Amino acid sequence: MNSKFSLSVWLYGMLGIGLCLFAINALAKPIVIRHDVKDTHYLATQDDFPPLATLYKIGAHGTLVKPQWVVTAAHTVFCVTPGTAIRIGDQIVEVKARYSHPDYRRGGDNDIALIELAQPLTSPTPARLYAGSNEAGKDVWFIGSGATGNGLTGPTVNYKANAGVLRKAQNRVEKARGNEISFVFDRGDKALPLEGVSGNGDSGGPAFMRRGNTYWLLGISSRADSWFKDVGEYGVNEVYTRISAHLPWLEAMFAATHAQRLQMSSAERFVQPGIEDIDSVCTQINYTPIKEI
Repeated sequence: MNSKFSLSVWLYGMLGIGLCLFAINALAKPIVIRHDVKDTHYLATQDDFPPLATLYKIGAHGTLVKPQWVVTAAHTVFCVTPGTAIRIGDQIVEVKARYSHPDYRRGGDNDIALIELAQPLTSPTPARLYAGSNEAGKDVWFIGSGATGNGLTGPTVNYKANAGVLRKAQNRVEKARGNEISFVFDRGDKALPLEGVSGNGDSGGPAFMRRGNTYWLLGISSRADSWFKDVGEYGVNEVYTRISAHLPWLEAMFAATHAQRLQMSSAERFVQPGIEDIDSVCTQINYTPIKEI
């Protein structure tokens, strides 16, 4: 999830490269779990959500929603440029283009972006975009490979120590208003059996439901929004970009030409303040396109 502070120390802690030294609450806090349920119950595999995309070696996610399109959060795309690569399942795939929502501003709503792949994929089957306006009260799943911790301690294991292990967690949509849906990290009797919140390395990841063999994407991990709770603590409020509210933009983008898409989107990379050499950062965290191996 995005937060109030700079990306730089997140990158420093994850990579040890020390390119910037500005504090961060987290670009994406970990999948944080209940303190009273064993961590092993939260472990996941790609089969739990086959259309999951991973943008960087250090995390950040997206969802394959059409054979040639991945949807993610706009605040995650700072190193996604034409010719770079992302991972979908066990495939390293090349990026053709990146388009962010024209109304997104750092830390605000409309935190959504599209990644166009160089070639359409034949597998996995893309997730479907949820069009209903009745998200409130629905139980959904999160999944990601970020760091981990529990609601009492917050994040205690960083992404590097977690070594990319996938975890999944449940939550219930608390509110669905305007461009966003939100969740609260509950405990005790109010909590779901695998209650949790998304986290460090999980920005852009899905809030999804499964119905039979179909996966429905309801939201995209965006940010924490709590005055008196740290990210990962019980009671924290988490905000996801609402897919149903952005369907008109998404469908228009899918149907448009490249020239039209440029007019309907932002080319901004949303590099965090304080990062002067973003290309060096990207070299360290990007996947290597297959053609360059």
